[in-house]
Amino acid sequence: MPVRATARRLRDSRRADRRFGARLLGAVTVAALAAVPFALLLVLVEGHWQPLRRLDASAALRLHRAALDHPAWTSALRFLSDWVWDPTTLRSAVALLTVWLLWKRAWRLASWAAVTAVGGGLVGLLVKTVVERARPSLEDPVAHAPGFSFPSGHAMTATTSCAVLLLVLLPVVPRAWHAVCWGVAALSVVGVGFTRVALGVHWFSDVVGGWLLGAAVVALTAWAFEAWRSDVGRRRTELGEGLEPELTGTEPERQDA
Repeated sequence: MPVRATARRLRDSRRADRRFGARLLGAVTVAALAAVPFALLLVLVEGHWQPLRRLDASAALRLHRAALDHPAWTSALRFLSDWVWDPTTLRSAVALLTVWLLWKRAWRLASWAAVTAVGGGLVGLLVKTVVERARPSLEDPVAHAPGFSFPSGHAMTATTSCAVLLLVLLPVVPRAWHAVCWGVAALSVVGVGFTRVALGVHWFSDVVGGWLLGAAVVALTAWAFEAWRSDVGRRRTELGEGLEPELTGTEPERQDA
């Protein structure tokens, strides 16, 4: 019996190691899939690649005409962009979430949320400063925004903030509502990008760059958090259950055999 038990534990351990290796590979792949296209997009933007410039100009002009023709629609977009999906609003939500995590004594998860949000903002600001891309210049503009254009800070903040909120709160949300949470997050990320282009304050490629860079930041910090869980002997998690299922207080903290 002891020999069989030992053999079973070894098999379980090998399976757990393979699953963990697959998840780590997946995290690195996601980061690469986001970072490599971002780097390519940055090269195309800096090189003034004509097909990309034509795409940006076409999207900007078409949406600008629609904004001028439909003032009520434009006002709704401005409200969503400047209030609902504004970076200050989203960062405030992450800050409140971080305070709640500290109150729950989830120190490392709180650190992860704060580092992801702050780090993403600093990375985006650094890239903006280096690239120095001018914003669209349109006749009769319907909105204005300060600073440089690439990548979109709104799009990047929406990506990192929604990811933080999802990955932290999924364990405390009933499973039946998970699809709704994912849908709201996706709508927010896509919606904020649309509003920035429709209002004429960003090029389409700025928004895509913000999405890609934000996804890369989240993938890398989530990988670091998962590596910490492994180091302290906590079980491996699935994407659909968030970063720390133990947050509910009902999940046992155990080490895989």
